[in-house]
Amino acid sequence: MEIRRKIVIIGGVAGGATAAARLRRLNEKDEIIIFEKDEYISFANCGLPYYIGGVIEEREKLLVQSIEGMSKRFNLDIRNFSEVTAIDPIAKKVTVLNHQTKEVYDETYNILVLSPGAKPIWPSLPGIDQAHVFKVRNIPDTDAIFDFIATQQPKTAVVVGGGFIGIEMAEALVERGLQVTIVDKNNQVLRPFDMEMAAIIENELIDHGVVQHLQDGVESIVANQVILTSGQVIDAQLVIMAIGVVPETKLAQMANLKLGVTGAIEVNEQLQTSNSSIYAIGDAIEVKHYISGQATKIPLAWPANRQGRLVADHINGYNVRYSGTLGTSVVKAFTLTAAVTGLNEEALKVQNIPYKAIHIHRANHASYYPGANIITLKLLFQSETGAILGAQAVGGDGTEKRIDVISTAIKGKLTIFDLSDLELAYAPPFSSAKDPVNIAGYVATNVYDGENVIHWHQVDNLLADKGCFIDVRTPNEYSQGSISTAINVPLDDLREFVQTTDVCKEMPVYIFCQVGLRGHAAVSILKDAGFTQVFNLSGGYKTYSTVSTKQKQEQKEVFPCML
Repeated sequence: MEIRRKIVIIGGVAGGATAAARLRRLNEKDEIIIFEKDEYISFANCGLPYYIGGVIEEREKLLVQSIEGMSKRFNLDIRNFSEVTAIDPIAKKVTVLNHQTKEVYDETYNILVLSPGAKPIWPSLPGIDQAHVFKVRNIPDTDAIFDFIATQQPKTAVVVGGGFIGIEMAEALVERGLQVTIVDKNNQVLRPFDMEMAAIIENELIDHGVVQHLQDGVESIVANQVILTSGQVIDAQLVIMAIGVVPETKLAQMANLKLGVTGAIEVNEQLQTSNSSIYAIGDAIEVKHYISGQATKIPLAWPANRQGRLVADHINGYNVRYSGTLGTSVVKAFTLTAAVTGLNEEALKVQNIPYKAIHIHRANHASYYPGANIITLKLLFQSETGAILGAQAVGGDGTEKRIDVISTAIKGKLTIFDLSDLELAYAPPFSSAKDPVNIAGYVATNVYDGENVIHWHQVDNLLADKGCFIDVRTPNEYSQGSISTAINVPLDDLREFVQTTDVCKEMPVYIFCQVGLRGHAAVSILKDAGFTQVFNLSGGYKTYSTVSTKQKQEQKEVFPCML
């Protein structure tokens, strides 16, 4: 005879709601109760900035599922405005506060699922509690920002934090007609990306009027002004705090559940906490990174949804395990898309994982078909095995598709050698016969097989060492900007050049073109001519100049009288 269990879920939205729906599909007998302290059980929190910006015009479209609809379809006991204030794991009961009636009562359980999420970081800053300072977490936050813009009609805004939410909110506010400034303590926006990739997004923000104050913080908010740590004063009739989130662990700590090294709730591969009757999912838990195996926090929607389903499966006897999180994610920044998966270069260095990197710039579809645009893709791979460690891409249509393919390749344990062999859909409006993912595989294989490359951040030191730089682009390209001291020898003239001169022959030679393709051909020519120390600049002048422009802009801001 099937045993009827009482399963209590704390928190809805992605993880909790998914777990509840899956639990019911697997078992019609169980009693399932969801406690949600806010009004809405399931809403599209990732869509909130787009409602503020006016892209999503109808507020109701943010509401994924109503309480009435979900309760009826899945036979659930959903109690909103009901906050669980304590857990007694010994007695297997929770204490609940009904915010509408103020009633406090206990509810027992056989199995408990924690899905409390994460909360925005709200620092103790002078002036942060003013009426024009907001966070972006839920529907009430969104309503407050939307109403403030409609009624107060602010002209200036400061977004504190240049992460995913910060970038999305900056775009949304620009779309609403505000002059927007981003402030971030880091030296770049979008920390999951490496600097040269983030620089492309920073330039896009500049092109749309978004001012950026990087490597700076907020000291205080005085009336309609934000005072920065550097002393600069910025007009801000609206302030959005988007500096990150921290896991909601209060209930877990009260229940004496073990926290991990990151401060989030520790769980095993079946997502059970240190108490086997209590599971935890979503933004509140510590996960293992799929590549490094190290403990981390990755507050994203996909992991929360996946974990919700797996918890329901395990509760119902399925042999399942959560294999870790890659952190695959994507953000829109005006006309550009930025997507990432796996580890970035900074993380690989910190974790002492040996790696190599390559950059490519390829059209998103056949260049002769109207509307082609460039996707810049960076691939990181293990030096000895060719295992894929991470990838980042910035461009227009189809950018996230390439990262999705590489993410799938990582999960399938494919290597750089397999990327070249992937048979991907091709037609001129969508791709090229050699997709950017294929090209990334070819270039990575060349490097793995011994082609020497240098990267943008090495150029200045090599210039100081009097290295010989040869620009193999056309004279017209060269005249529009090049690396200092570089001599211009167009690729088509290179064979004649090496036959008639001994310039650079006894020293390291650093070849570059616009994106790296002609440089690759030039390396072969020079090696065949007897040059023994030849290097190609990964990503070419396009990658180098992107970061060089950023650094010059930063110098101009710090030393305005010296340029």
